[in-house]
Amino acid sequence: MSAPVSFEKNTIIVIFGASGDLAKKKTFPALFGLFREGYLDPSTKIVGYARSKLTKEELHAKIEPHLKKPHGEKDDQKVKDFFNMTNYISGQYDTDEGYLQLNDEIETFEKSRNISKPHRLFYLALPPSVFLPVAQQLKKLVYATDGITRVIVEKPFGHDLQSARKLQADLAPLFKEEEIFRIDHYLGKELVKNLIPLRFGNKFLNSSWNKNSIQNIQISFKEPFGTEGRGGYFDSIGIVRDVMQNHLLQILTLLTMDRPISFNAEDIRDEKVKVLKSLAPISNDNILIGQYDKSIDGTKPSYLDDETVKPDSKCVTFAALTFHINNDRWDGVPIIMRAGKALDSGKVEIRVQYKNIPTGMFNTMPNNELVIRVQPNPAVYLKFNAKTPGLSDTTSVTDLDLTYENRYSDFWIPEAYEVLIRDALLGDHSNFVRDDELDISWKLFTPLLNYIESSEAPAPSLYPYGSRGPEGLSEYLKKNGFDYNGTETYSWPITSPNST
Repeated sequence: MSAPVSFEKNTIIVIFGASGDLAKKKTFPALFGLFREGYLDPSTKIVGYARSKLTKEELHAKIEPHLKKPHGEKDDQKVKDFFNMTNYISGQYDTDEGYLQLNDEIETFEKSRNISKPHRLFYLALPPSVFLPVAQQLKKLVYATDGITRVIVEKPFGHDLQSARKLQADLAPLFKEEEIFRIDHYLGKELVKNLIPLRFGNKFLNSSWNKNSIQNIQISFKEPFGTEGRGGYFDSIGIVRDVMQNHLLQILTLLTMDRPISFNAEDIRDEKVKVLKSLAPISNDNILIGQYDKSIDGTKPSYLDDETVKPDSKCVTFAALTFHINNDRWDGVPIIMRAGKALDSGKVEIRVQYKNIPTGMFNTMPNNELVIRVQPNPAVYLKFNAKTPGLSDTTSVTDLDLTYENRYSDFWIPEAYEVLIRDALLGDHSNFVRDDELDISWKLFTPLLNYIESSEAPAPSLYPYGSRGPEGLSEYLKKNGFDYNGTETYSWPITSPNST
């Protein structure tokens, strides 16, 4: 396979859905971040396309508050230069007129630069309802027939297995798989990108990364807020579709796959698919589902208090699931995935708990844990046991701590969307979802979704807004292999003689 072509100079980037929240808060700011740091060439032409009747200046005004300027006034000129690269076209998504105007703008630009082989990147920051009409019009009227076209597609990639397969069947005649970049922004997060080097680049971790040393793995997603008036959307999605079938499953594959033979995108994605195929079906008898209720003090609303939600909704806002991988490396190791809204804190975290010492003088000591905090404040730390300083013979839990803001304070760490748009410009599919990967993930989750959304499903357990989740969470974790060592929390770290 030949190396992918990098889009560097005189690239056209078209953002469909340019007036929407995603484009305003993520896509345009990511492009500006790349431009500001020198990773997007000034010769690039950016065109926003949407139905909203806006002038170019009105679009710029919507975008500017979301552009990060870490260098203060020095970045003001960068903003002006970026906006000089950016134009806007208003048009319908399902008729030719706007696309003909867009194509004219693109071809005029390319002729002015004497481009013989166009490089066009189309970003579809769109709701699912208009995705296919835009893809069809794009292929018919704006596709680079004599050049290279790439299309970035935002999730959701379907609603279940059947709809995902239909979407793929509809796309297949339009674009080749190598032209499609299905974006899952979690794959662009710094600590998620670090999983492969962390695992396979460190002998002491790689040697212990298996059933012989690891007792269980937890992948946790916590949001401290509820639907906040977006319940009408969330009610048809639920927490499983929202983050588990995509973001957290991507983390799971990177945590558990075998070492790829190279950094080639297809070698990495082959290993991800291989481990997905080894996952046992999710057991309906081993899940914990919940829906948030009013906070204990009554100041925070329940999910059903959201006026956009159906009054009798059984929508799941919290879920804990346990996965088992049927291969030699992971046989018998439970992998717990849990996610919820309106919880006591906001974070995304991976917790790898090692087995305890089975016999002898240290067999009551807490388990070692490797914790990878994806957000906020990215960090990797290893919890281990050591003698308490001084004359005492007691031991305590301490840590080896790599907190990024402390260690890498002078580094520019790009946002996830900056990383992934840059990857698409380079033609690197490593951090994008392949068609067979998507199919297997929906095949895994669709039976569970059919069950929890059926009339026979148990009602989700209510949990107070601002709590850890449903009442049975601790028992669920214990049942599925998490060792609390007889207490609910570790007393860690001891940093002074008076620590408790």
